[in-house]
Amino acid sequence: MNKKHFETIAIRDQWERSENKEHSVPLYLTSGFVFDDAEEMRASFAEEKQRDLYSRYSNPNTNEFISKMCKLEGAEAGFAFSSGMAAVYSTFAALLSSGDHIVSARSVFGATHGLFTKYFPKWNIETSYFSINEPENIESLIQPNTKFIYCETPTNPGVDVLDMEYVSAIAKKHNILFIVDNCFATPYLQNPIKFGADLVIHSATKLIDGQGRVLGGVTVGSEALIREVYLFSRLTGPSMSPFNAWILSKSLETLAVRADKQCDNALKLAEFLEKHPKVRSVKYPFLKSHPQYEIAKKQMKLGGTIVCFEVINGVEGGKTFFDSIKMCSLSANLGDSRTIVTHPSSTTHAKLSDEDKIAVGILPGTVRCSLGLEHINDIIEDIEQALSKI
Repeated sequence: MNKKHFETIAIRDQWERSENKEHSVPLYLTSGFVFDDAEEMRASFAEEKQRDLYSRYSNPNTNEFISKMCKLEGAEAGFAFSSGMAAVYSTFAALLSSGDHIVSARSVFGATHGLFTKYFPKWNIETSYFSINEPENIESLIQPNTKFIYCETPTNPGVDVLDMEYVSAIAKKHNILFIVDNCFATPYLQNPIKFGADLVIHSATKLIDGQGRVLGGVTVGSEALIREVYLFSRLTGPSMSPFNAWILSKSLETLAVRADKQCDNALKLAEFLEKHPKVRSVKYPFLKSHPQYEIAKKQMKLGGTIVCFEVINGVEGGKTFFDSIKMCSLSANLGDSRTIVTHPSSTTHAKLSDEDKIAVGILPGTVRCSLGLEHINDIIEDIEQALSKI
């Protein structure tokens, strides 16, 4: 049987069964693995023989999770990390050298922005930003020492969408890499490699886990590039734990059904908010009012699980809204089975300057809503009663 459908791969792609013939893959809670003799040990460490050596390098549980992610993303290889930011940093650090240059979308996660502005300059690595709404400016930012173009799409928190085919063509023209953070979409909704990305990064902590339980990250792409990421990570140790890999691999089995419901909830909430007098603006990729609606429809199966909206009365309006929420969770996480509302300006993107916040669409009254699996009527009722207090 050709396992070609997402749901089937996510459920049926399992690591080899042990002699116990278990139906569900067991936890391999071991730091190391044993060898039959000295020659097998030598050959294994020399990479003449492919097998697990030490759980910092690989483990049956992380192997299974990586294998699934590669097949779902259409990638040749991958490596799993302890968190999404470990994946971001390790991928960059493996590929960058002192004196290199990065071209990045300005709309990136706050911690990624911190790497670009606070730490990479110490190692003589500079970053030039482009507005995600002005991709025509990307090419003018490329320098002889530019190593890659980086973006998130949809972005966090403004859910702007970048045309990946357009950016990929620029990267290929200049013989540089194109790296995409696919956290908001997951491989179920979008496959950046199909649109020309060389590497795809995920914070598996979000929708891939889907229940707010464990941290994890993963980078997938070509065999050659992942080899560099693997060698760096093998030395520096940001590896995913077997337990987290086991959780995340099992979570992938339900990603499709969860995402279908959460995307449906998100679209219905966005449509409701568009008509609400206490809401200045609403952004959701599958709303026809979204500025990149046509691009989103081309690249994504559904519009995602995040709705971004701005309430009236700025900071005070936002404070009243958050203080009035009853059911939805106030948290900085997203992709949970429980609906979460977040104030990006004071939490996830607090380290950005006021100027940078405005440049990426984060205003004092901006709310990021991560839709969960509750009944949509209950979600809307809670949002509506909080809005009525403004």
